[in-house]
Amino acid sequence: MPDTTRRADRLPGNRYGNRPTMKDVAARAGVGLKTVSRVVNGEPGVTPETERRVQEAIDALGFRRNDSARVLRKGRTASIGLVLEDLADPFYGPLSRAVEEVARAHGALLINGSSAEDPEREQELVLALCARRVDGLVVIPAGDDHRYLEPELKAGVATVFVDRPAGQIDADVVVSDNFGGARDGVAHLIAHGHRRIGFIGDMPRIHTAAERLRGYRAAMEDAGIAVEDSWMSLGVTDPVRVRRAAEEMLAASCPVTAIFTGNNRVTVTVIRVLAEHTRGVALVGFDDIELADLLQPGVTVVAQDAAALGRTAAERLFRQLDGTLLAPDRIELPTRLVTRGSGELPPSH
Repeated sequence: MPDTTRRADRLPGNRYGNRPTMKDVAARAGVGLKTVSRVVNGEPGVTPETERRVQEAIDALGFRRNDSARVLRKGRTASIGLVLEDLADPFYGPLSRAVEEVARAHGALLINGSSAEDPEREQELVLALCARRVDGLVVIPAGDDHRYLEPELKAGVATVFVDRPAGQIDADVVVSDNFGGARDGVAHLIAHGHRRIGFIGDMPRIHTAAERLRGYRAAMEDAGIAVEDSWMSLGVTDPVRVRRAAEEMLAASCPVTAIFTGNNRVTVTVIRVLAEHTRGVALVGFDDIELADLLQPGVTVVAQDAAALGRTAAERLFRQLDGTLLAPDRIELPTRLVTRGSGELPPSH
């Protein structure tokens, strides 16, 4: 007679076996279901000896609490979503870590993803997180129309935008002083004798790029310097595009003597370009970069505090969840000029 017993039933280590339940834990520990529930949820009313037996049963069976059931009872998932531009960008590392630390302090899990600067992908990711019933969202927006979030906001999903404001909705936002920081950085170059200063930035539709360009223009205007179109280049931060822009500025009949870069990725490419040129060209970058102090000369930067952005946004989010905030607000954090040598070079001609 053939053995008709299912193979899965005969294998002791069935990979796809059913998860142990609280009933299984109760049976192994010899206690009631309510007692197991109290131990699992950290509730009082269980003697130390009974708690020990229940915990031993939990460990032996590999039991894990079913948080989905708790969500149905309490209406909260104890999780928040973080939507970044690019998880690989070093700027977002400390920001993400700060959000995670605040979430952890509030007993919440952080789920994150990147939009790749694509508004459609941002919307898709945000709504996917909402479908999974996250309690709140911290969003670095890629798009400029966030009306798709209105139903979620009305349903009680706490939301804070960070680094850039939301578009066409009223929501909390935490940003750096992009305009003031750029203006200070360019003014620093002007104070060291530069008049022909190039600006290479990100795509102009991005809020931070537009604000930094505005700061560049303001500093030049304050100094009475007329800006030539060939001194400005905005677009994708792809190294090929940035390299071309820098080389054109340096090869012009009347070349720039200094460059202000709009973000860390642009700065890295421009450093490589300048390393290939014999004459000294001053450089100030927006955003600090790793090893900037070890280069020769060190790279002068306008530094923003990414960790403070993330921490402030996350704390604001949990205040929304606690019900202690009334109206949306805009919080602007200061930047800091860090001088290391590259921004202090005098004009070479």
